[in-house]
Amino acid sequence: MPEMPEVEGLTRFLGERAAGLTITKARVANIAALKTYDPPIDALVGARIVSASRHGKFVDLRLDAGAPDPAADHASAFAQTEIHLVFHLAKAGWLRWYETLPATVIRPGKTPIALRVGFDDGSGFDLTEAGTKKSLAVSVVRHPQDVPGVARLGPDPLQPAFTRDVFAALLAGRRTQIKGVLRDQSIIAGVGNAYSDEILHAARMSPYALAANLSPEEITRLYEAMRSTLTDAVNQASGRPPAELKDAKRRGMAVHGRRGEACPVCGDEVRSVFFADNSLEYCPTCQTGGKLLADRRLSRLLK
Repeated sequence: MPEMPEVEGLTRFLGERAAGLTITKARVANIAALKTYDPPIDALVGARIVSASRHGKFVDLRLDAGAPDPAADHASAFAQTEIHLVFHLAKAGWLRWYETLPATVIRPGKTPIALRVGFDDGSGFDLTEAGTKKSLAVSVVRHPQDVPGVARLGPDPLQPAFTRDVFAALLAGRRTQIKGVLRDQSIIAGVGNAYSDEILHAARMSPYALAANLSPEEITRLYEAMRSTLTDAVNQASGRPPAELKDAKRRGMAVHGRRGEACPVCGDEVRSVFFADNSLEYCPTCQTGGKLLADRRLSRLLK
């Protein structure tokens, strides 16, 4: 799943490459991906990209949709002309950029493409989703907070206002495993399965540790690991075209997706715990005092 660093990379790429361009084509190939109807998807055609930003794992393209109503006051007129194309790539979605958008006809139900967007310079992108479980979401809204997933987001952990004390307050009283807390978008925005593994490994902390039981020193260590891990990953993603972001993410991982390999810190074997549709990876020596974690459903440690 694309997480904050990759989504930030996509956002910066779109901000640099697409800002100022006018949309000439907006074609939905998977109607289930479109989560809104007002404004209609056709409202994108003729709109100009003003900027690109990120909310957690959501990409937000801000658009100027045309001339305002001369009878409206300034604030109302601006609101009438501004729309947002907001999308979430879910677990298996991605953005495929073209300097020359293909002219092939998209056949709904016969393609992994969910949305095709074309620009007035001939470039464009497809939003694609692999697999049979379709969760990619596209919204056309007047304000990004009109998207429920955006409205419920917790704070962004790389914002200056996200201090160690703010983080500690979020953890206080939560009798929840820290792995789940880091992944909960309503608590902290942008971190998913992969980077939560990496953060916990950098913090030398078990994914099963209860958030409410962390000591002040452990909270500080986890906070610093989160900020440094995400900052390094964002720096690695910045400046890369979309086609390179996935491989860059994989190369940067210390434990996630590296089951059976040697931990780069201590040399122990990286282990996994499997769930219904994903897994977590960790180093026993670095994170659990050498103990192997049982399946989460058993909620205990194997000796």
